[in-house]
Parts: sequence; C-alpha cells; structure tokens
Amino acid sequence: MKSVTVEASQVVWVASMNIAEILQSQAQDRPHTLAIIDSRRSQMLSFAALNLAAEQAAALLSQAGLQAGDAALILQPMSADLYIVLMALFRVGMTAMFLDPSAGPQHIERCCKLYPPQALIASSKAHLLKLRSPALRRIRVQFAIGFPIPGARRWQLNKTTAPTPIHPSNADSPALLTFTSGSTGQPKAALRTHGFLLAQHQVLASSLSLTPGQIDLTTLPIFVLANLASGVTSLLPDADLRRPGQIQADRVFAQIQKYQPQSTAASPAFLERLAQHCESHGQKLSSFEKIFSGGAPVFPGLLERLQQLAPQAEVTAVYGSTEAEPIAHIANHHLQPTDRIAMLEGKGLLVGRPVAEIQLRIWPDRWGEAIDPCSTPEFVAACLPAGKVGEIVVSGAHVLPGYLQGRGNEETKFQVDGLTWHRTGD
Repeated sequence: MKSVTVEASQVVWVASMNIAEILQSQAQDRPHTLAIIDSRRSQMLSFAALNLAAEQAAALLSQAGLQAGDAALILQPMSADLYIVLMALFRVGMTAMFLDPSAGPQHIERCCKLYPPQALIASSKAHLLKLRSPALRRIRVQFAIGFPIPGARRWQLNKTTAPTPIHPSNADSPALLTFTSGSTGQPKAALRTHGFLLAQHQVLASSLSLTPGQIDLTTLPIFVLANLASGVTSLLPDADLRRPGQIQADRVFAQIQKYQPQSTAASPAFLERLAQHCESHGQKLSSFEKIFSGGAPVFPGLLERLQQLAPQAEVTAVYGSTEAEPIAHIANHHLQPTDRIAMLEGKGLLVGRPVAEIQLRIWPDRWGEAIDPCSTPEFVAACLPAGKVGEIVVSGAHVLPGYLQGRGNEETKFQVDGLTWHRTGD
C-alpha cells in the first residue's frame, strides 16, 4: 500500500492504491464469504474465488500483449463476469471503458476516436455490433465472453496460470472511463482515477453504512465496487437493469425471499416495480434494514410506500449524479408533515443535508453561462444565503474534477483559488 495525503474541500483522506489490492485484502480477510451472487447466470463467487479469477484473467490479458495504460472497451451486462473483467483490468493497470451501444454506431465511432481502445471484451451477443461498427472491428485485441466468435479470443481462464502481480497505481492513475452522448451529440467522457474511486468508496461506505458480511441487493454497477471494498455480498438482481421500470418484479422478489438481503440501493423506477408487486400480492420486504433510492427524482409517495412494505427498514432518498455520488441524503422518518406538503405543492424535493465529505453552495442561477475563475472571498460573497433558489455547486475528493480532454468543463466546472467546483445543473 502506497500512502499519500490528498486534501480537497477541507477533507483529508489517506491512502492511494490499486483498487485490485482492496479485493485482494478482502479475499485474505474473508475468503469464504460470498462476494457476488449472480443467480441469473448461476454464478456465486466468494471473495477468494473472485480474486483468483481476476488473477487468472489478468494473466489472459497480459498474454494477449495488453499492458498498463491500455484501455479495454467492455460490452458486458452487470454480472459476475463483468467484475472479474474489471478487477483483472485494474490488476494489469488498464482502463475500463464503457459506452452505451444503444446510442447507435455513430456514438461508438466518436467514443472510440476520442479514446481509442486497445481491447474489446464483450459478450458473444455484443460482438454482433461489429457488423455495423467499423470502430469495433478495428480494435486490435478482442475477447468473447460466452460462445466462440470468429476473430475473437475465447474469454477462458487458465487455472494453472501463475498470478500476475498487481500493477502499482497512484491517485491519478486512470481506472474507469464512461461516455455520455452529450447535449450536442458529441460524447463527453468521465474519467475516474483509482484515487477518485477510493474517495467515492469511503463516502459510500459511510453514507450507506456498508457492513462486512451483510448482503446487498445491488442494482447500480459502481455500488458493487463499494461493496467489494467493504466486504459486503452483492446480490445481482434477476432483471434487465437497462430498463428498471420494466423489470419482472416477481423474479426479484423470489431472490429477496431466498437470500434475505439486508439492504438495497436502487433507482425509483426499480423500487416502484418492486412495490407494485408486493402491494398487489400482499407481500412485505421483511428482510431489509436499509433501502436507498436515487439516480432520479425520489418522490415522497414512493418513500412512504416502501416504508409501509418494510416498516422495520430505514428508507432513504439519495441525491447525487455521475460526477458526484452521493451529494446528500435524507431518511423518510426525518421528513416532517410540512416538508411533505411543500413537496406536493411543487416547491422542490427535499434531499436532506450534504454528506460530510462534500462542500455545497448555492450559486446565482446562470446556467449556460461560463463562470470565470475567482478568489475565495469573491466566491463566498456571490453565493446565496439559505432559503434562496439558485444553482447547486459542489466540490470534494469524490467530485469529478473534469472531463476527458476538457470537453464539457466550460459549462460545468469553475475554479475558486485553484480548487475545482462542479455545477450540478440542478
């Protein structure tokens, strides 16, 4: 473990390491505890088994001539295999790259031009996208997860391969790269470093009260990483998470009955479907101690319905974004009658107090207009007092400092005495 001190937003945190080292540490501390339950694909991996599979997969990557600094485009749904791939890439020091293939061939072309990947690791089905995408066909090294695909190597782990050492990383080493379509159609890329992921893990572990040995019904991919770092078992839903509002809730409820998860963090659409199923069948969510909902507006009616279905649980709305997760949260039992009336009257959604690890201010609403660098006194003087409506701006170690090649920075970032602040757009 290589230790450094990073100071941002008056929060000091220590430690910089490759994310794969945290999994290795968990594998040593709790080797037989389940890390991932992927019942949809009949895969159950302990922390030791996941770490071993990542070692073997890292060797597979190295044998293919891939090395630290290379990027791999991943087209694989949320699954146990996805996290074997991720941890293997981290071990080698590669960057995991994600994009939305449903955005079309032009989006794929633009993303691959902006950050050319050296490898494609995709499900056999996803390889069919190559029929419409020259950019995917041009990728030098290709792996197929599932049945064989012409021109692609089989993603098949060799159990006799010697472990590949974990590549040393620092806080600025790239780890994850995700693309959005962007408001102009040009892709905007969020690059998360190992240091950023560690800072985000620390905040999530605190905000979600992640406890080793517990089981979490996990619907958000980044939260699985936080669970792995915390010794928490991730139960992956038997559902198509690309369409959370259309999931087959009976299958998910059957998983809940079987594995008895103590917590879940899910989108309002996912939980709405689950609530509808329970209400129509007279069933309760009796195993949950904590239910978190975020990723979209969380309305008080849903919180109250979930509370009725899980009276023993703390039901919490979480506010955050791709660039800053989490920002704030509030438990249902902290909402006062006056708060609920105000929300129903359209005065906004109460999302609670900011998490301790973030700085948050309200800035005069000038969305669409760039903010020039300023000094701390100028910034403080311009910020609005409590009760005034304006832009929400945040800063902190788990707030994305910028986008790849600066694309998108002008609209969403500004500097205060050299410290980066993010404009949430809310």
